[in-house]
Amino acid sequence: QVQLVESGGGLVQAGGSLRLSCAASGRTISGYTTGWFRQAPGKEREFVARISWMLGSTYYTDSVKGRFTISRDNAKNTVFLQMNSLKPEDTAVYYCATSTKRLATGDAYDYDSWGQGTEVTVSS
Repeated sequence: QVQLVESGGGLVQAGGSLRLSCAASGRTISGYTTGWFRQAPGKEREFVARISWMLGSTYYTDSVKGRFTISRDNAKNTVFLQMNSLKPEDTAVYYCATSTKRLATGDAYDYDSWGQGTEVTVSS
């Protein structure tokens, strides 16, 4: 089982940037599809972005395309989420997760290891 620890959240003004990190231990993160999800207060958890295990292909939900970038540093065993042009509606707890499924999608049920989350607050 892989252990995941997120960091990098905080309070930022609209238009600002944050970089979230998801540090893995126990397994090599490049062997898993890794996703970022978020959950805003009173809302369901939603998919944000994922990076595939083999080719490192990236996928994003429409609302973050062009603003967020997911990447992976294999040497650091860490996946990042660079978030630019942040909006108040990006406010949420952000979670990273890994999937042992070879064809993981943006469905949270595809993911079996989760971090504890890091909180992002974007003020207007």
